[in-house]
Amino acid sequence: MFATTLAKLWSDEAGVVISAELVLVLTVTVIAMVVGLSEVAVAVNTELNDVSNAIGHLDQSYSFTGFKAFSDYKCKSFVNGTSFKDRTDDCDLNTSCELVCGAPKYATYEGGH
Repeated sequence: MFATTLAKLWSDEAGVVISAELVLVLTVTVIAMVVGLSEVAVAVNTELNDVSNAIGHLDQSYSFTGFKAFSDYKCKSFVNGTSFKDRTDDCDLNTSCELVCGAPKYATYEGGH
């Protein structure tokens, strides 16, 4: 009985068209998902680049004045003032991080014209 059922399933071609259509639909779906996920990856990287630019542009400069405290004409406590000036460095400018692929800034042409 198992052999006859297996022979019937082997010779049955009713589901061939449906499985071929299913393979085609799944192939197109997978290709669309790959393209979509690559665009999501570019968008996430661009947004993270914007966040890093915002953090890089924070000014961390500070300063405070010192003070002295006297008691009976004697110096009881003394604290110097200090300051720090945050200068722009290479990480703050972020000019070398191009994430989105596109045409080069300066097109080079090979040829005599």
